[in-house]
Amino acid sequence: MSHATKKLFLSSPSFAVVGASKDQSKFGTKVLKWYQARNLEVKPVHPKEAELEGISTVQKLSQLSTPSKTSVSIITNAKITLGLLQEAKELDIPALWLQPGAEDAAVIEYIKENGLEERVIYGGPCILVEGDNIRSQL
Repeated sequence: MSHATKKLFLSSPSFAVVGASKDQSKFGTKVLKWYQARNLEVKPVHPKEAELEGISTVQKLSQLSTPSKTSVSIITNAKITLGLLQEAKELDIPALWLQPGAEDAAVIEYIKENGLEERVIYGGPCILVEGDNIRSQL
């Protein structure tokens, strides 16, 4: 994954976060709040909660209003991540950022086998650490 992929990710007009919860200490919630603090259009995706951090949720990626214009942050365990990648590919989601720990060998294999290397950020970088620096270059 390249710096260009990170710029592509942060150039989207809207964002979604999968893995946020009611737990303020969890990284999914911290990522959701990162978008909110920067006044970016963000939608939490959660199978059970109706709202998170004052924002109504959708239950799955296919319920996003414009999936093909929405970059998605994923903070889930790898088994869930794999299904999300499959759904994201079908929906033509432009870019995904797998936060540290959201991938395993099967997820990486899926990314490579499906030609998603230029659309998926994985392998360690965190939006909480790198996001502002990348946004300053857009």
